[in-house]
Amino acid sequence: MVDSGGTLASASAGARHGAPTAPAPSAKTGRGLTPVSLLQTAIARREITVIVVTIGAIIYFSLRASSFYSTANIIVLVQYVAPIMVIGTGEVLMLVLAEIDLSAGQVYLTAPWFVYWFWTAGLPVGVAIIIAMVLSALIGLLNGLFTVRLGVPSLIVTLGTLYVFFGYVLVQSNYQQVNMPGTTGTFGTIFGIGSWSTILWGLLLTLAIWFLLKRTRFGVHTTATGGNYLAAAEAGIPVNRVKVWCFVIIAFVSAWAGILDAVRIGSMNPGNTGLDIVLTPIVAAVIGGTALTGGRATVLGTIIGAVFLGILEDGLNIIGVNAQWFYFFEGVIILIAMAANVQLGQLAARFRK
Repeated sequence: MVDSGGTLASASAGARHGAPTAPAPSAKTGRGLTPVSLLQTAIARREITVIVVTIGAIIYFSLRASSFYSTANIIVLVQYVAPIMVIGTGEVLMLVLAEIDLSAGQVYLTAPWFVYWFWTAGLPVGVAIIIAMVLSALIGLLNGLFTVRLGVPSLIVTLGTLYVFFGYVLVQSNYQQVNMPGTTGTFGTIFGIGSWSTILWGLLLTLAIWFLLKRTRFGVHTTATGGNYLAAAEAGIPVNRVKVWCFVIIAFVSAWAGILDAVRIGSMNPGNTGLDIVLTPIVAAVIGGTALTGGRATVLGTIIGAVFLGILEDGLNIIGVNAQWFYFFEGVIILIAMAANVQLGQLAARFRK
């Protein structure tokens, strides 16, 4: 302390009497950007793997089929990607907590049925949508309370919820396909049938989740809770409330994505199961760089992961490959992406040392 104070005093006196002083060290002194530093920065980004494979897929399918980059195909592609992107970013909130929500896909499928049932009961479409969104959020609340209050693993809770509402839809619909209300006029154009409306809503919801996770105190609390639950609780973070709200949020955005898609498609089939829907968004989040163990999340990586999976299925169809091969390649990509993420993480850790 004496030496430090003396040094500061001497420097101050020297400055007053005109004596030269050593320039303060600059953060930018040195070599600047080098290939090694750029490589280190790239490796440190969790999204690097999915970015590389997505660029590779775009180049490959563009060379194989000129129709791949046609306007009509791009519209089909973004309409397919939008719900994956929305549910995937919702799953990011779950995964950063080291939780998972398997019921999100069933909420996506059930919310349009809520709209249909309330509409057939005589309510306007807009009111029916509001009620459907509230009921969907309550499903998320139920999942959250079962998980944090009863201590049941979220995997089991949400799997049970998935089957409960899948069965409920089957019974109430008499296994009959129905037409979705609200598919005409300005309302329909805004809420689904417009060529770009689905992806625009998807980007809006995704941006909202990104802002929530990265720019708010709630996002800080969510990441802290997933990174170290006990430490977060001891620091005064309401960890259980954070978890419950994340379940509510993913249910809400999944319901909204389902209603938009049902309006776009124009009909609903009660035989569809939510498990088929939810697995692809989870894959998008994981290959995008979000850790299954909690504490690390990337919304950008999830968006790119959703785009990649959409490109993969669309491209395989265009070049004439059997659509069932999509699931084979999806599994291979999961294994490769996870292995690459682990190796790149270890390499980044060595660079930091």
